[in-house]
Amino acid sequence: MFRVMIWGKFDGLDDAGRAAVQVAGGAAFTEEGTFTHDGSFSAFTFRCQAPAGPDDGEPEATRKAVAALEAHGHAYHLLRVAVTDMRQIKIRQKGRRR
Repeated sequence: MFRVMIWGKFDGLDDAGRAAVQVAGGAAFTEEGTFTHDGSFSAFTFRCQAPAGPDDGEPEATRKAVAALEAHGHAYHLLRVAVTDMRQIKIRQKGRRR
């Protein structure tokens, strides 16, 4: 599983687009993606969770996240992308000493 964050700027978001972004708002990582945005609906952060195949890496996760962003149908300018491979995250058990 990958968690991808995309930072960007909306390009001419109309009232219907603003309403759709509000509905898809939130800070959770989902496969459909969620938006957080500034008050003027110009800049946004898009959070997306992308399934990982055994040989998938950052490029595949980025493609899946951009596809999820584009599925929302809003014109945008991409600023930055960050990918976290959740398979590499180690969880330390509380109370265990080594």
